Amino acid sequence: MAIYFFWGDDDFALTQAIQKLQTDTLDPAWASFNFDRITPDQADPVELALNQAMTPPFGMGQRFVWLVDTTIAQRCSEDLLAELERTLPAIPETTTLLLSSHSKPDGRLKSTKLLKKTANVQEFGLIPPWKTDLLHRQAEKIAETYHIQLTAAAFDYLVEAVGNNTRQLHNELEKISLFADGNSQSLDVGTIAPLITTSTQSALQLSSTIRQGNTPVALELVADLLRQNEPALRIVATLIGQFRQRLWIRIMMDAGERDDKIIAQAANIGNPKQLYFLRQELASISTPQLKRAMPLLLDLEYSLKRQGAEEVAALQTKIIELCQLFKPRSTSSK
Repeated sequence: MAIYFFWGDDDFALTQAIQKLQTDTLDPAWASFNFDRITPDQADPVELALNQAMTPPFGMGQRFVWLVDTTIAQRCSEDLLAELERTLPAIPETTTLLLSSHSKPDGRLKSTKLLKKTANVQEFGLIPPWKTDLLHRQAEKIAETYHIQLTAAAFDYLVEAVGNNTRQLHNELEKISLFADGNSQSLDVGTIAPLITTSTQSALQLSSTIRQGNTPVALELVADLLRQNEPALRIVATLIGQFRQRLWIRIMMDAGERDDKIIAQAANIGNPKQLYFLRQELASISTPQLKRAMPLLLDLEYSLKRQGAEEVAALQTKIIELCQLFKPRSTSSK
């Protein structure tokens, strides 16, 4: 018996894990007979999956039953819970049962507690864009699978370029691996930069342009990002991460903290040496400015997520407001 529950919003990592599990389970010659993919639009999908899981495989290999986008970890009736409690422990060793969901399981539910007892539960969640340390570790781990080495600065550039987009991270590292062609030396920024699609890099440029109060250039960058089919929410996530990081640094500077390691840890900065440049940047930006910027960005994120705002208009409006906030003024204080 092998039961798995995969969940999370990282579609690429989730799909990869499912494909690997499917490959490890099925005999290619008998895959069409022993693979069942059960979707939410089918009648009684959970009961159907459990029935198929109890069915012996044909020929060689195991049976692989995949219950797609199940909601049993968010809501589960008493009758369905009783069926799960009866069937899950009895699933034969010749079956691999996979349940997947994009939503976080509700730990209070009896069905979730049952899954934690009987299944191998794995999370595949996107790393928040502002948690650069975790993004670095993810990039380093995946780079190892492609047998390539990068300098620290090259990893910095790669993480800034792709953000938390794991699909693009794999694509970029695959390109770099093909280019390296077995070269065991660490590749630097100058080597990898021409190979990488830098949509997030452009979003970082947008963040910098906003802090300079340059409205025309900021609007051009927004238009360019949208032409590259960069999702509006990803643009906003990058901006939020950048401004939150600088707000933390500014607050700690105002409080008199001088230890770069402490400031870097609070602001999720992997390399404390970056603070030298960030301090120079923040010399012309005040704490009140950064504090007023955060509600504008969070309001933009909320309007895009919850209210279905028209992306172009919403982005343009808030970008103008943000640029006005940071626009240099010779006669008034910031």
